[in-house]
Amino acid sequence: MGEFWKSKRFKILLGVLVLLLAMMLQAAWNGGVPPVLAQAVGVVVTPVQRAAAFISDGVTSHLRRYLAADQLAQENQQLHDELRQLREQMVDYERYKRESETLRDYLGIREEHEDLELLPAAVVARDPNSRFGSFTIDKGTLAGVEPLDPVISADGLVGLVREAGPNYAKVLTILDVEIDAGAKVLRTQELGTISGDVELAGQGCCKLSYLDRESAAAAGDLVYTSGGALFPADLVVGSILRVEDEREGISRFAVVRPTAQIAELTDVMVITSFNGQGVQADE
Repeated sequence: MGEFWKSKRFKILLGVLVLLLAMMLQAAWNGGVPPVLAQAVGVVVTPVQRAAAFISDGVTSHLRRYLAADQLAQENQQLHDELRQLREQMVDYERYKRESETLRDYLGIREEHEDLELLPAAVVARDPNSRFGSFTIDKGTLAGVEPLDPVISADGLVGLVREAGPNYAKVLTILDVEIDAGAKVLRTQELGTISGDVELAGQGCCKLSYLDRESAAAAGDLVYTSGGALFPADLVVGSILRVEDEREGISRFAVVRPTAQIAELTDVMVITSFNGQGVQADE
């Protein structure tokens, strides 16, 4: 550093500064700026101005990009909100469409059973530990669902509500051993009891018990509910696959395949009210 102060370059620079200072003092004394001084100042100031302009342009460009990015972010957020709203509208549309189609499918049942109060519901979960196909629906007590309400599909009887919360209900299917209801063979008008069976449930079937030893029921016959406290009469349950003798030999039973595709259900109807609901036969 000490060599710089002693160098020829420093002496020249110092001389120029002294000359400029002298010229400025003269200008101040005479009230004007000599052309030489103006040119010298211009030589010195122009690079500075150029650098300042470059810096200013860079700052302006950066600021413009920042503002543009902020505007793009706002527009992107707006588009994201609009897309979310469209998705919600599509979900609502699909739900209303599905309920409308479901109601149309159940129109025939409703016309045949004017006393039924039907509530559409969607299957939202299945019990992985249930061998009988139990599932949960998205309607509960707030919508009028109560325990023991019958559950049907457009194809036939599904089961009944076992438990109901404010906005959900758990459904037992007709494959479950807990269900035991009156039924009849449509062709022969023979009466029996439809119930679940552990072995048959694995085949997706249930059991029509207590048929007469001389029963004329045969494969292909349709089985309907006979009515009672649990289920209204004349709901299709399924079709008979085969008829066999009970082990005791006193009566016969029929293996029934439900017409409702229990394992594949996505939408059902809850019967919240029907004539004779909850009324025992001996009352």
